[in-house]
Formats: sequence, structure tokens, C-alpha cells
Amino acid sequence: MSGSTRNQSNHKLAGGSQLPVKISTDYQAGKRVEKDAAPGAKGKNVYFVSLGCPKNLVDSQVMLGLLKSDEYGVIQDPTDADVIVVNTCSFIESSKVESIDTILEMAEYKDSGKCQALVVAGCLPQRYKTQLLKEMPEVDLFIGTGEYQNIAKLVDWARKGELPERAYVNKPAFIHTEAHPRLQTGEFFSAYLKISEGCNRRCSFCIIPTLRGNTRSRTVESLVEEARSLASQGVKELNLVAQDLTEYGMEHRYQKMTLEKLLPELCKIDGIEWIRLFYAYPDQFSDELIDIMARESKIVKYLDMPIQHTNDRILKEMNRKFTKAEIFTFVEKLRAKMPEIVIRSSTIAGFPGETEEEFHELLADLRVLKFDHLGAFAYSKEEGTKAGVMTGQVPMRTRVRRQREIRKLHEQFSILRNKKLLGREFTVLVEGESEETELLLKGRHFGQAPDIDGQVLINDGVAAAGDLVRVRITEILPYDLVGEIVD
Repeated sequence: MSGSTRNQSNHKLAGGSQLPVKISTDYQAGKRVEKDAAPGAKGKNVYFVSLGCPKNLVDSQVMLGLLKSDEYGVIQDPTDADVIVVNTCSFIESSKVESIDTILEMAEYKDSGKCQALVVAGCLPQRYKTQLLKEMPEVDLFIGTGEYQNIAKLVDWARKGELPERAYVNKPAFIHTEAHPRLQTGEFFSAYLKISEGCNRRCSFCIIPTLRGNTRSRTVESLVEEARSLASQGVKELNLVAQDLTEYGMEHRYQKMTLEKLLPELCKIDGIEWIRLFYAYPDQFSDELIDIMARESKIVKYLDMPIQHTNDRILKEMNRKFTKAEIFTFVEKLRAKMPEIVIRSSTIAGFPGETEEEFHELLADLRVLKFDHLGAFAYSKEEGTKAGVMTGQVPMRTRVRRQREIRKLHEQFSILRNKKLLGREFTVLVEGESEETELLLKGRHFGQAPDIDGQVLINDGVAAAGDLVRVRITEILPYDLVGEIVD
């Protein structure tokens, strides 16, 4: 981070991944109605912005739960907030810029609104504590990723001007459990369940272990208890997330805390209809786990598996723990056991030293692997990573060009895949009215994860958000589908 980053302030409140948190969501006659939480005690109304990935969103929900337990109310207008909290992301350069832009925008409410304390939490202060203390005097309190459990006390001190110091950033050790209150936000029928925190992989391009620490897994009992609580609130879709899902329990092998033990227990919970797996890796995804996934009807046949590359030299330089052959073998196993499985992956274009030949090898392999969904990213050089000091840094123009080539290739796959779905019927989880028009409903079938994949637009039939209905596909778009309710 540098001082010049402050000047890159181009933020739009409704854009990117910035999500002013919605607290309680009801649906009446298929129409979505947002309800603010009740106001807090005098001087204790908070406006909360959550940036970044679903794992960050879970952290935000835990912090909101802790604040609510301390008589804070959550409001939707920052002008009326006594406290504004921004939970930041700093994974790559674009996320750092978005975080800084958002902080500066929220800081304006200290002059134009009622804001007594501006609080910045999460990965940005964990990574840049010293610089932020110097460069952002408008921020009253910085909270690192290991201090979330103390947010209510620290915010109280900040609001009253009683903080002993402005930054509370220590070695990441905290992991929330079912004992911590969590305020479920957004759609009432879908939730993320974070099964572990931190990462042991040490990929050469990634700063996450520095920001989040080593892997720390929750117990099976803790996760089942939280999942039951979510089900009691109306959650039907449970999305399992972690920095590395397949690392779950590996630090406690002797206790047999594994996905193979966890998943069947989650499948027993009444009310949970779909269980979805994110951030899995082929080197630790056992044959037993494939069998469980194929056998259990509640586990949707969908897997998010970020490979990043297929060239063996690049994979080794990235410090990935698998080879091209292992990627292909794993995908073949998945499709042999579950022919309908939908696989999402991601790639990094322009990793240091990547030659044109190695890039074209990746393209050729993607043509064979034919992932159903694919995120293509241009390599981001990050300070504090091994890749950041490697020789052979690829020019940004080349990185972006390669990224575009991957995206263009995948768009062709996506259109061909969707054509095969014409006339087929799927169970669809209805999400509510489409943003495009109230004449359309929107939803997702098993192969579409929330927020990142396409959606099913329903132009015929009536349903309420949270309903599971059968839909026949009548039209295709490059990434979305159009259909009619048939039951």
C-alpha cells in the first residue's frame, strides 16, 4: 500500500462487492421486503459495509451478532449512523483499492452525518497496520482478523473516545463457534457455513496465511449446531466455505475431524435441502469423499475447485500440491461417479515466468477439461509473497490479454453447454424478483452457486422466494437460462 492509493478513489456505493448489510428479509407474495433491525440504544446505531468474499461475509455477520448482543442496532442509512464499520479485503490490488475507496467515502459521514466513530476491520489493517495509522487519521479504530470477538468492547471505547490505542492487530487466532451470536444477512434461504479459518498451503502468489494464520478447524459438533440454527431460521441452502475446504480437520487427524465425518451429519438436518462445497483441492479430496458426495442426495453435484494452472512447472512455482495428471485424474473420477456434476474452477494468467507456450498449454487443457464455470484472473503481484519477488514478471498488458483469451474461450464453452440444457427440467431455488423487471422471477438450479454463477430467469409461473420448484428451460443466454415453472 502506498500513499498514492488514497487518490484512486473512484468508488460507487452500489458497485463491486460492497454490500451494505441487510438484516432481516421477509417475502410476501413472492416480493422481497427488506426490514432494518430495530434501532439500538441511544448513540448505538451502526452502519456496516462488508467487502470481499463469502468468508468475509460470515465474519461480518458474527461481528454484527456481537454488536447486536451489546444493544447496537443496525441501520441502512450511513447518514444516521453513530458508528460505521467497514470490513475490508486486501487479497489483491483491486480489493485494496476498493477497500480504501470505501473507507474514504464512509469517512465523509463524520462531517455530514452523526458518525462518532469510523471502524475499519479485517484483512487491510491486518496487513497494513503501520501505514494505515499514518495515512488514515480519519479512522478511529482498526481491528485485525484476530480481534473480532472484541468488537463490541472496542467500538464502545471508540464511540466514547476512550480507546487506549487506535489499532488492535495481533496474530490471527480467533475462530467463531456456534456460541458466538451471528446475525444472518441477505437471503433468508441461503447461508454460508465457514468450517475452518486460515490456510496451510502457502501458495507462492497468496498472502492469505499472513492475514488469516494457519488452518484452525471447528468441531463437527459446533458446525452441526450452527447448521441446525440456520435451518431453524429458514435456511435451505448451506454453502460450505473455508480457505481450503479439504484441509478441514487435518490439524486434528487423531480426532477424525474430516469432511468424510462432517458431511453425513449435515445431511441429517431437517430443513437443509442443498449442501454446496466451495474451495476444494484435488490432492486431498479422497475417493471416500467422492462416494459420499455421489451418495448423499442433499449434497448438490457441484464442486468449486480452483486449479490456477495446468502446466507442471508453473504449478510447482506456485507451490500447488498437485500436478496436471492429478487434475485430470480427479476430474475424470468426479465425472465417472457423477455424470451430471458441475465443476467451477479458476485460473491465473501471467504468473511470473509464464511463457506463451505454457499459456497455450493451459488453453489447450481447458478445452479438454471443459469446466462448467471458470473465473479467469490476471496475476496480481503482491508484496510479502514469494511470487512477488520472482524474476520474469509478466507485463500487465500481457497478463490482461491472456486473461481475456481465457474468458473468451470459456464463453464459447458456456454457450455450448447451455444449448444442451434446452428443454430439460431442473429443481430451482427461487430467489425473488429479477432486478431487470418485476415480471421475471430469478433463481438457481443445483449447478449455479449464489452470486458467482449464472441464474435461471423464470418468465412463466408463480412462486415465492425460498421455494424449490421444477422449471423447464425454454431459452438460453451466454451465462443465464430462461424457463417456465412446470409444477
